[in-house]
Amino acid sequence: MQVISGRQNGWWVSPALPTIANCLLAVLWGFSTAGGWGEAAFCGEGIQRDPICASDVEFVITLSLAPAIVAAAVVLISWALPGVRRRPQRLDALLTMAAAMWVFAEGILFVGGYAAKA
Repeated sequence: MQVISGRQNGWWVSPALPTIANCLLAVLWGFSTAGGWGEAAFCGEGIQRDPICASDVEFVITLSLAPAIVAAAVVLISWALPGVRRRPQRLDALLTMAAAMWVFAEGILFVGGYAAKA
């Protein structure tokens, strides 16, 4: 981790850290949805799989898709636009917002999975 005094009012943390965090959250969301981790965790596997729960989890996955798309778009736009990339405070804010959106998408899966299980 590279931490140096580079800002007028504080410390500078490499943008690689929030970018890696966003990537890890995206992978977790991907495995939970497309990889079937969420369905297996809440609805069971094999013979014990509850088909009603599975259909409810599919609906929850659809609900979590919107914040996941927004989060992915914010990360990509943050790095694609030079005006954002060259302003550390703006880049930090957007990457933090994207991470919050990934957590929100995961929260939808978690709460919705428990509701489907009940």
